Amino acid sequence: MEPAGYPASAVERAMEVQEVILRAIDGRLKWYQAAEILGISDRQMGRWKVRYERGGYDGLFDRRRQQPSPKRVPLEVVRQVLTLYRERYFDCNVLHFHEKLQAVHGIGLSYTWVKTALQTAGLVARESRRGTHRKARPRRPLPGMLLHADASTHAWIPGLEGVQDLIAVLDDATSVAYYARFVPQENTRTMLAALKGVLEGPGVFCALYTDRGSHFITTRTGRSPHRPQAATDHTQIARALGQLGIELIPAHSPQARGRMERLWETWQGRLPQELRLAGCTTLEAANAFLTATWVPFHTRTWTVPADSDGTAFVPYTGGQLDRICAVHHERVVGNDNCVAFGRRRLQIPQAAWRYSFAKCRVKVYAHLDGTLSIGHGPHTLGHYDAQGRLLAPASQSVGPAA
Repeated sequence: MEPAGYPASAVERAMEVQEVILRAIDGRLKWYQAAEILGISDRQMGRWKVRYERGGYDGLFDRRRQQPSPKRVPLEVVRQVLTLYRERYFDCNVLHFHEKLQAVHGIGLSYTWVKTALQTAGLVARESRRGTHRKARPRRPLPGMLLHADASTHAWIPGLEGVQDLIAVLDDATSVAYYARFVPQENTRTMLAALKGVLEGPGVFCALYTDRGSHFITTRTGRSPHRPQAATDHTQIARALGQLGIELIPAHSPQARGRMERLWETWQGRLPQELRLAGCTTLEAANAFLTATWVPFHTRTWTVPADSDGTAFVPYTGGQLDRICAVHHERVVGNDNCVAFGRRRLQIPQAAWRYSFAKCRVKVYAHLDGTLSIGHGPHTLGHYDAQGRLLAPASQSVGPAA
């Protein structure tokens, strides 16, 4: 839409002059270079500069028409916006920067003006987003019906060398983040910790939607004659979900998990900048920021109400989460009632209900806190620290078999 009373050629010329002046103001061009680009003398360039300083965008139009531009913005405000982005918010995207201008600095310019100014000054690249047209998958009607679990490897924490993994668990119905934590690496144990965090909070849910990582889905195909796939060949996470009655749904493409991918796109464009502004330079400080600030901000900003009232979460009351969310290893007890586990030998203490456990097939549970335990059916034969030292005497029973 052209300013009233100005022809299209005048508007186009004013926009061209503004673009060159903004680049010169930002220091990307010398003023004599700007004059050469516009095809005018250095003295005329100085006049344009003075007119822009006094009248903003309005000063670039022919004053003989006596009609001010409706897009007038003072030069000091323009310089302040460009300086703020270049010196403080250089790694923020345009929407994030626009929100900071309004919330922190009280500058009420429109998003379109800010984006155009940054692009015109060369601080933000002009990009055309093109992609395949896809149909959105409807959300589940109740919280707890479907959860998304994923991790993103990114340079999340400024000042910390390398990249970090951020694990998040998201509700499909509301986009509520039930779990978010920085970890050195995504693996079976860190994902089991995320699963346990959700089970201890909202409770047991219906289904978990994940990628096809090897800690979710077994990579054994059963085609090798040397090691065929067994019917019980599952990953630790699939086994834990099966014990809880939770369905594991592996996606076949990133596009199938679009809701989670869009979350990472949003978080990667904002969270590192917020961590930098908050001065978080360690994993511990970043995790504290996630819990205290970022997750509540996500809940206020990007969550949506569920389509139906109620919840599909069920509180877990089995008392076996430490066993279920541990890494299970099968072993056979030696004649000396010891179990070899790694480079450790776990001595099983004498029990009142059995003389010896030699040749028994038992399970070693590697718990998330680093401790170990040995189970035989519903019984716990012993608890051990990370070095294999016995911590507590054996108990007769711990309930249903895990």
